[in-house]
Parts: sequence; structure tokens; C-alpha cells
Amino acid sequence: MSYADQQMSGNRITALIIVALIHIALGYALVTGLAYEGFKQALKKVQAIDIKEDKVKPPPPPPPKNAPPPPPIVAPPPPINVAPVEAPHVETVREVPHLEIQKAAPRYQPKAPVPKTPANTWVNDDDYPPRAARESRGGVTGFRLSVGPDGRVTGCEITAPSGSPDLDQATCNYAPRRARFAPATDDNGQPTSGSYTGRVRWVPPTE
Repeated sequence: MSYADQQMSGNRITALIIVALIHIALGYALVTGLAYEGFKQALKKVQAIDIKEDKVKPPPPPPPKNAPPPPPIVAPPPPINVAPVEAPHVETVREVPHLEIQKAAPRYQPKAPVPKTPANTWVNDDDYPPRAARESRGGVTGFRLSVGPDGRVTGCEITAPSGSPDLDQATCNYAPRRARFAPATDDNGQPTSGSYTGRVRWVPPTE
């Protein structure tokens, strides 16, 4: 190959490279322009759609470790119906003084009649009714003697019958005759009437 041919081939290669670069530039411009137009169309569609997203509230932060517990929930107190307060009614009562009259204590202690003779001598075996002795009847007779201010017996009363009327009658026949008393005294120490109670045990005599 001659030098002229070599030079001609180099120019041709250069021209081909330039043409190729032009085609690449045109293709890139074409592709880029189309892509830009498509991006604009897509952007319009995206802007036309208003997507409302649900906003999710973030969870509350955990309480600090040493923080005090929250105060308890207290319900509000019920409404109070405040009625007008009436003035207190004060009633004055006049108290009449009470005079208590105390009876003076007695100077002497009252005393019952006191026998001057032994009571077991007022009725003896000789006073036993004969019929009651023959029938071997016995018993206990309760009696009460009334004593006057002079110490003498003024009456006799059977308080507990023996079951044999003749024995009871003998008791009131002999006891008043033989009984002697120091009279009863009242709260002034003066002689007064009184009474004395006793019993007679009737035991049938043995042969």
C-alpha cells in the first residue's frame, strides 16, 4: 500500500468515528428527551393523586425508672345542696330549787321487849292437858305475846298450831301469866308497846 492510500484510510476512519459520535449524541439526546417527557407525565399523575396517609401516633415514651406513680383518678364530689341554716332555738327553763328535808337520825335505836324470866319456865310439865297426856299427843305450838309499855303481857296469839287445840290453848293460858318483860323502847328511848314471838314444844309425859 502506498502512503497516499494509508492517509486516505486514516481520514476515513476519523470520519467514521465522528459520524458514530454524532449518532451516539443524537441517540442520547433522543433517549434523554423522551425520558424527560415521560418523567414529566408521570410527575403530573403523581401530583394529581392526593394520597392521605393515616397518621400513626407514636407510643408514649416509657416513664423513668425512679419517677413517682401517677396520682389516682378521683371522681369529683357530688354537688352539695346547701340549705339555709336556721338559727338555733334556745328555750330557757327556770328551775325551781328543790329543798330536801332530811330527817334527823334517831338518838336511840328502837328495841323490842326483852324477857326478864327464862322463856322455858313459862310452860312446864304440870301444865300438860290431862286428855292430851293420856292420848300421848304432843307437838310444837308457835305463839306471839303482845307486851305493853309497862312490860306486862296484854295478849296472846297462836301463830303455828300444833295440831291439838288443847295444847295451843294451854300455851296461851300459862305463858302470859308467867312471862315478864322489859318494855320495848322507841327512837327517843321511851317505853312503848311491842311483841314477842316464841314456841312451846309439848312432849307427852312417860309413865
